[in-house]
Amino acid sequence: MLDIPGLKLLKQGKVRDIYQAGDDLLLVASDRISAFDVVLPTLIPGKGAVLTELSSFWFERFKDIIPNQLSSRALNDLISDPKVLAELEPRSMRVLKADPLPVEAIVRGYLSGSGWKEYQATGWICGEELPPDLKESDKLPTPIFTPSTKAEMGAHDENITFPEAIELLGRETAEQVRDLSLRIYQAASEYALSRGIIIADTKFEFGRHSDRLILIDEVLTPDSSRFWPKKSYQAGQGQPAYDKQYVRDWLMLSGWDKIPPGPELPEDVVRNTADKYNEILKILTE
Repeated sequence: MLDIPGLKLLKQGKVRDIYQAGDDLLLVASDRISAFDVVLPTLIPGKGAVLTELSSFWFERFKDIIPNQLSSRALNDLISDPKVLAELEPRSMRVLKADPLPVEAIVRGYLSGSGWKEYQATGWICGEELPPDLKESDKLPTPIFTPSTKAEMGAHDENITFPEAIELLGRETAEQVRDLSLRIYQAASEYALSRGIIIADTKFEFGRHSDRLILIDEVLTPDSSRFWPKKSYQAGQGQPAYDKQYVRDWLMLSGWDKIPPGPELPEDVVRNTADKYNEILKILTE
């Protein structure tokens, strides 16, 4: 967390710190990393800058599909100290104040992670029945919308069905969020495939600003998505990935019980994670 002269800290999330910025908010992406809803004690150098740059790239790419949180006001209108500005610029976004919806919009195009576990147990994911005999990492017949609740720090998100999302959001908003999420995922997937990357699944967040729905938080980053190299993809097993699955895998092998506090990450895990984040940024944006 940074002490920014003249700005009041409103909230510290798992990864982002939110400051009052005049009529706007300032979102600062830290180098913290969370796994299994626990913030780990070890930082990943440069991670916040990667999340910010990649999110900004996607916000710009999808602005004709849905308005987003980015403010038209400049960061240097808030901060005059050049040293503070230089530290903040790579990892900060000045954004509109929005009321976040209480549902995370998750789209799955492939069978992995918690979706794979639920499918193994029930043959369903979040109320969506899937074909029998699918394997881990299989491509789904069509992408599916599998919402979840939004938990506060230290609590766990919970998968919900679409009817439950309707109860939380109302039918019109729930259908709009579902349709937009699937549309953005499809457009992003086609683009990523052209760069040799499979987007297995991802999470979007939406909010309301001036009575309109906008895209907020982060978009298609290694924190919120599973990115797999197309050239090595093989169904029936876990995939190498450019995202924090690498950290999750190490944690599961470490014997940690997923109860806070989390363990310190070894230097090689920190270095390799930072490399993966930087590599996917280059692949998708350069």
